Amino acid sequence: MKISNLFSIENKIAVVTGGSRGIGEMITAGFLANGVKVYISARKAPALIEKAKELSDKYQQECIPIPCDLSTMEGIEEFSKTIEDNEDGIDFLINNAGAAWGEPLESFSEKGWDKVMDLNVKSIFFLTQKFKNLLSNNASEDDPSRVINIGSIDGLNVPAMETYPYGASKAAVHHLTRVLAAKLVKENILVNAIAPGPYPSAMLGSAVNHDYSEIAKRNPRNRVGTPEDMAGLAIFLCSRAGAYTVGETITSDGGIVKTSTHNLS
Repeated sequence: MKISNLFSIENKIAVVTGGSRGIGEMITAGFLANGVKVYISARKAPALIEKAKELSDKYQQECIPIPCDLSTMEGIEEFSKTIEDNEDGIDFLINNAGAAWGEPLESFSEKGWDKVMDLNVKSIFFLTQKFKNLLSNNASEDDPSRVINIGSIDGLNVPAMETYPYGASKAAVHHLTRVLAAKLVKENILVNAIAPGPYPSAMLGSAVNHDYSEIAKRNPRNRVGTPEDMAGLAIFLCSRAGAYTVGETITSDGGIVKTSTHNLS
């Protein structure tokens, strides 16, 4: 019952997509700080490599960058093969890479729709498919492997902005989480989702000019999310403490979804 046993993730191996910034970086940092070897991916190679070195140095733990485009099957296959060539098994797969696209309803483009759906939904399914064997290799009844899909409160609420495929894609992520959880729990792989509210990120930052003060004021907790909020939840889900939690979508939003009388996202 000691915290050091309940929440330990030491000596595990994780894959975090979109791990070089935003929520992916927060989870990566939390893992590294607690003794996990982490592979991270992103499309922009120089920034990814620089971030991996920065995090490795800061936490004195291996953070390995693999640049790739996970919106394509070629990118997914190349990414999974690179890790297969280096590891016999992995413990955690964090499907975090995502995109948003905003345009008016009347002129919303197929390009924007497909970009969001391919990265936010299709890639999660096929990454889980490709990594299933590596996850199985490290899974046992006493210590299951974990998959965490990053959804959004925009998949639970109606988003305030005209980002039509984004909310639809995140609702799909939440349901896909349940479907995959039902299939994989029998193989000692536990699948859950986190639905973040406002956290500092490139995606949200670009929508508010990186000024989060108004969003913070409208939040029931009077602030935006912090790295500790996100890392703590991911660590819970991946540790012994979370080993009986299956198929859940857990909001981390300061109370927006459950306590607000109208949409504050």
